[in-house]
Amino acid sequence: MEMLKAVYTNEIFKISKKKKITAALIFSALSVIVLAIVVYSLNNFTGIRVTGSSEFSIMVLTILSYSIFPLFTTFICIDMFAGEFADHTIKFTLTGPASRIKVFLGKIFTVATFIIGNLVFVMVLSVVASLFINKNIPNLFKIIISYIMAFMPIFIFSLVVILISNITKGTTSAFMLSIFIFLTFNGLGFAFPQIKSFLFTSTFDWYRLILGNYINFSKIIRIFLILLGYGIMLIAAGYYLFEKKDI
Repeated sequence: MEMLKAVYTNEIFKISKKKKITAALIFSALSVIVLAIVVYSLNNFTGIRVTGSSEFSIMVLTILSYSIFPLFTTFICIDMFAGEFADHTIKFTLTGPASRIKVFLGKIFTVATFIIGNLVFVMVLSVVASLFINKNIPNLFKIIISYIMAFMPIFIFSLVVILISNITKGTTSAFMLSIFIFLTFNGLGFAFPQIKSFLFTSTFDWYRLILGNYINFSKIIRIFLILLGYGIMLIAAGYYLFEKKDI
């Protein structure tokens, strides 16, 4: 565990130095601010009520779950895998005392930390913005649960990007293929609704299952198990490719 912790700490230090982290925070903050201005203007100057206080945080989560979150998660995953193999900096990590499985897991935990950090950052900003928009306290419980649930499909997508990064030889091809997979899965969900429930991209807004008066727990458990299955298979396949990849 000490070695895994050391690898994780090292990976956290490395990504904290990347400009993409700063860019992700800036774009996330700007997205919340722009959406808050639009919603505030529509609510107060046109008489059109777009959202309530709680719904603003959920609306922000829905929009960013299909844009900012997957985009910057893709950047980070590619930098940590395809990028390090492309510029050969992975040698410094893999020739150290840590085994490949610990390096792989340390990187995955780092990606998960980035996703959680970005979600928490946006959640706090959107809740603060909600106070200015409607001047009342939002339903924090539903907001927090929604943001927690939003983590899982984004994390599954990050595992897909990691898998692709271990297949491709360059960062550009990894990025293009990741975007292609993301768009294709979303397109398949629209074109073939009968298979939509089996596509992880259709679960990016599954937190909406807890927002109504009736909560369908059986559906929530079914989606959770599907995502869990995705996670287990992608981690196994990703590690297999990472283990076999030459440095």
